[in-house]
Amino acid sequence: MELTKIAFGGGCHWCTEAVFQSLIGVKKVEQGWVTSTEKNNTFSEAVIVHFYADKIELKTLIEVHLLTHKSTSNHSMRRKYRSAVYYFTNHQKEGVFKIIEELQSNFNEKIITQTLEFKRFKSSTEEFQNYYKSNPKKPFCKNYIQPKLKFLLENFSNKIDNSKVKQ
Repeated sequence: MELTKIAFGGGCHWCTEAVFQSLIGVKKVEQGWVTSTEKNNTFSEAVIVHFYADKIELKTLIEVHLLTHKSTSNHSMRRKYRSAVYYFTNHQKEGVFKIIEELQSNFNEKIITQTLEFKRFKSSTEEFQNYYKSNPKKPFCKNYIQPKLKFLLENFSNKIDNSKVKQ
């Protein structure tokens, strides 16, 4: 089993972390901030997902990502919450472009999620890592994270590790 990684940004990294931690085949999720290149060279909230490609496909990870944040909304907070899939290799880059293009037909609006080169990562402080696992009863978790996990249970039940999802 080969462990690979991809990074995602879109919404609050607490939410994004909890979403990907719940999936079968995901070994580890690092929460923090990512930079890319050129106009995307500032830090934006994101996670790095370490996963086993033989247990969960990159397409599934990207689909989950697109459906659990505002991937079609170019709202005013996009600098802090850049909607992106950050690739680590050119092979990944090609795959990500193709997958997003394929998934576009499932959306009524244009997907604005960018495919960007991963450059740097800065980890969140320890107190904020594993936020949902540590704080499932906090109002933020109940209002923002639990609805996303409920969505996953309803739409990706065969990809969820139920032992990792607290409701």
